Amino acid sequence: MVKLRLKRCGRKQRVIYRIVAIDVRSRREGRDLRRVGFYDPINNKTYSNVPAILYFLEKGAQPTRTVHDILRKAEFFKESCFFTKKKGKK
Repeated sequence: MVKLRLKRCGRKQRVIYRIVAIDVRSRREGRDLRRVGFYDPINNKTYSNVPAILYFLEKGAQPTRTVHDILRKAEFFKESCFFTKKKGKK
């Protein structure tokens, strides 16, 4: 199974995250299938490769909750609804 998740990059105290498509069995810093964007929390900037993200979502990739929130803030899910959040624990 493939997930869209964050991969930490940058240096100490200047973190930047790449949004990558990666196999769920890989570790956080493991080899990714494809880089589909980045997120800079310090400057609050987001870049996303929309065709690549749509490709992986159509193939069944699931974004993590954090990536979903980042893409939602970037108004990615405004037109298409690929991901529904799981119900919380009772």
